[in-house]
This record gives sequence, structure tokens and C-alpha cells, in this order.
Amino acid sequence: MRVVGSTMGVLQYVSMDEIRSRGSIRDGDVLKLRRAFNDDAEISQAEAEALFALNAACPIKDPVWAEFFVEALTDYIVNQAEPEGYIAAENAAWLIERVSADGRVESSTELELLVNVLDKARWSPPSLAQFSLDQVKIAVLTGDGPLRAGQSLDPGGISPAEVALLRRILFAFGGDGNIAVTRAEADTLIDINNAIAAGRSSPEFTELFVKAIANAVLSGIGLAVPSRAEALHIEAGLDDADARGAGGLLADAFTRGTSGAQARSRVGGFLGRMLSSPGASVWGTFRVQSTEEQALARLERQRLEIITSETLDDADAAWLAGRLGSSGKLDDNERALVRYLKEESPILPPLLQELADRIEHAA
Repeated sequence: MRVVGSTMGVLQYVSMDEIRSRGSIRDGDVLKLRRAFNDDAEISQAEAEALFALNAACPIKDPVWAEFFVEALTDYIVNQAEPEGYIAAENAAWLIERVSADGRVESSTELELLVNVLDKARWSPPSLAQFSLDQVKIAVLTGDGPLRAGQSLDPGGISPAEVALLRRILFAFGGDGNIAVTRAEADTLIDINNAIAAGRSSPEFTELFVKAIANAVLSGIGLAVPSRAEALHIEAGLDDADARGAGGLLADAFTRGTSGAQARSRVGGFLGRMLSSPGASVWGTFRVQSTEEQALARLERQRLEIITSETLDDADAAWLAGRLGSSGKLDDNERALVRYLKEESPILPPLLQELADRIEHAA
């Protein structure tokens, strides 16, 4: 990992051995570290490693530690590691190795660090966003994860906090350019959808799933796309029940025993309002890119690939057709996606047009 490091450093102002021996990080320790960090924000790679080790070694931490830990290490990874302002694949791998074990992030503090790095960097490799999204997939598959501490949720469900995290990661990874949702992100969203048990999705997840995958695919087939903020915004003007989104639906599913049929009915009603609402008009702006726009988009992608040393794969029609219906038939969210693509895209490749026609005839 190529870094710019300070010879002074912030850790000289506390006794690392004393903190480790007592197994706790106190507010006074953090105050000393923050003062030193504010005086000289540069830290060396060895000090960054030491902060990770300290976080792992101390089961008891004052609440102020998490904020300092995230701030200091984000600044180090984003602003001190080369290339400054960007995350190269090598640096992303270094970060992933330090916040996870066997592909899993165990603490909410380390998860927050991941998302904050994505948010502060001008651009990151798709693998870092995919790894962050994978944490939600693991939680859905296993029923456990950093956002489920103290909760008793069975595998196959997705919590409101996890849907909000997915949205936050997708926003954060957008960086400073108008890059559509990538194939790596879309792949993981489909994996998450496949992991959700029948009848246990939610209107909020359906909306995010449909809009994000549509953004990726329509960009992949050569259309000009709105910004992620426009494409993934939450629809306004819903009634109170629907405004509760995943929270309301999961409260029903987990505490009142809502049936799969009831859940599917609410998802379908929500999708209908989403397609007909004023907020959906952003999709009407999709159009085929001009030759100049296509050339500029290719140059921007090539620039980011060179900086991060990681490729950006298109989420094209063939890819989507191969990913949908992995269980043998399309589920409700996949059907909603195809319907949305058909209604909102000015062009639809034959593979997806045929799929949309079959869904329409089967309805």
C-alpha cells in the first residue's frame, strides 16, 4: 500500500500497552488522540495498523471512539494513501482484510468505516462496494450481522436498517461522477433478492431493487442515465402505510405473522403507485446517448479503471436475462423489474422484450 506518512504520528500521545492491558478505550484516550490528530492529521501505515489492532483488542470502548476511529482511518485511506482522493484495488483489499474475517464484518464501527470510505472517496473499485453490499447479503442468508445486534430475525428476511444501508452504499459509491449502478453492485442486489424468502420482501426493497437494476441495465444498453441521487430517490406522496416502507411490512411479517400473499399484494400496490407517481418521470428522461456522449462515457470509465486498477463491467441485456429467474421462475421483484424496464425504456433489447411479453401474456 503506497502511503504518505508522518514521522511524528498521533499514537505517541497515549500508552498503547496500557490501553491493551486494561482492555478498554476511555474517553480520555480518545481526547488525547483527537487533539494530536487535529494538530497533525497525517498518520503512518504502522499507526493505521495499530488503530485497527487497538479496536480489535479492546472489547470495551467509549462511544466517542467509533467516531474518531472512522474519521482518522477514512482520512488515512482516502487522503493519504495514493492515489490521493481515490481508492485503488490494492488499498481496497488492504482495508477489507482489516475489517473482516472470512468475508464478514463483525462490528458496526468497521461497517461504518467501509461506507464512510466509499462516501468520501472520489471513486473506489467496484469490489469495495460489492463487499460492502455483501454484508447485507450475509445477514439475509444467516439472520446475523452488524445491524442485527440484539435482534432476533430469522434468515430470509431483510430489515429496514439493511435496506437503508443498501441505499446508502449505492449513493456513496456513486463518487463524483455520473457513473450508473455497476454490474458488480447489480449482481449483489440480485443475490440479495434471491436470498429473501418468498413473501418476505418489502415495498422499500422492491423500489430500490427495481430502480438500481434498471439504472445499471439501461446504462449498459447505451442510454443516458440520471444521477444516482435522481434514479434512487425514495418516492414521495405515499400514504402513511406505504411511507413506512420496509419498516411497516417487516413489523407485520415478524410480529403479526403477515402472510406471503398479503406481503406480495402490498408490494404490487406499491409498485403500481411508483410507476404512476410524478417521481417516476425521471425515467422518462432516458434517451439513447449521442456518439459524443458515448465516447466521453468510455473515456471516463477508462480513466477510473486506470486509477483503481479494476474494470467496470456492463450490466447488459444478456447478463440480466441470464441472472433473472435463477430459481426456475421469476419472483415478484424480478417481474416488477422487467415491467418497469418495458414501461420506462425508449428501447428494449429483444431478449428483455421477449421476457416482458411473456410476463404480460401470463398476467
